[in-house]
Amino acid sequence: MEFWAMVAHESDSGIVLTKQEVGEDFLGPGEVTIKVHFSSANYKDGLAITPGGGVVRKYPIIPGIDLTGEVVSSEDDDFAPGDLVVAHGYDIGVSHHGGFAEYARVPADWVVKLDGLSPSDAAALGTAGFTAGLSVQALLDHGITPETGAVLVTGATGGVGSVSIDILSGLGYEIIASTGKTDAGELLAEIGANEVIGRLPEDPDAKPRPLNKARWAAAVDSVGGKSLAYVLSTTGYGGAVAVSGLTGGPGLPTTVLPFILRGVSLLGIDSVFLPIEKRRELWGRLANELRPQHLSSLTHFASITDAAEVLHAIQQGSHSGRTVFNVLGEF
Repeated sequence: MEFWAMVAHESDSGIVLTKQEVGEDFLGPGEVTIKVHFSSANYKDGLAITPGGGVVRKYPIIPGIDLTGEVVSSEDDDFAPGDLVVAHGYDIGVSHHGGFAEYARVPADWVVKLDGLSPSDAAALGTAGFTAGLSVQALLDHGITPETGAVLVTGATGGVGSVSIDILSGLGYEIIASTGKTDAGELLAEIGANEVIGRLPEDPDAKPRPLNKARWAAAVDSVGGKSLAYVLSTTGYGGAVAVSGLTGGPGLPTTVLPFILRGVSLLGIDSVFLPIEKRRELWGRLANELRPQHLSSLTHFASITDAAEVLHAIQQGSHSGRTVFNVLGEF
């Protein structure tokens, strides 16, 4: 069996993503073989083709941490040829060949059968949308309701941020969107933001204060760093911050004061190693009560052969929303 893939190769001059015909040995181990219809662009995919990105363990690799498509063969009774599925997280696209190819083979306990979502919609959600769903669910589980108060969403034009706004809006929350993109206000309002503000903190050079005036009841943060520290210091009593990203850096220059004086909770969100049963349960919610209402407004489509260009835009911070890669028939 031979098929086409976008393969990342490491060399002295850097990492190059090239179209390449590969053999069945590129499929790797697993019980479920999938004909890939769509993949998507994620920050982690950008790191996979960035020298020193730190996510890929060994090159060459087929990137693509998200993939959706049709089962063509299965050694597991839970899946049959013709089933429409999504797979993401675990080692996909970092140490196990991913979705930037005509075919992928993965373990059965990494696969979710789609019910109520098309492969296209599932790819539009992808890891970013799934992480948004996890973040919103964490706030719901913490007892944050629309009556509790406004919810801040940082990195509002990114995949996690924009889908979080869409989901929260559908649930009736007041949303404050924080972004550095000054031209994004109209889109953010369209998907449900009640107010759009700039990056946080407003003065990034100011000495951080352990506690500031409370401004919101809860937050979804995909930025980290100084931004997260400021968000924690401005979250109201008993609030919660669901954190999933570190585009602002892995450091957290804060103190214990938001936690012990205001009872703020920091909720860590991991979409990579979440157990498969919980993963399948949340995908069911994303097809129903957590389903975004404006996904089409957030989604752009591109050919898989244009993946390098899109991923470089993500790394440069000039990308917004979600980009879905058409894989089927694009090679």
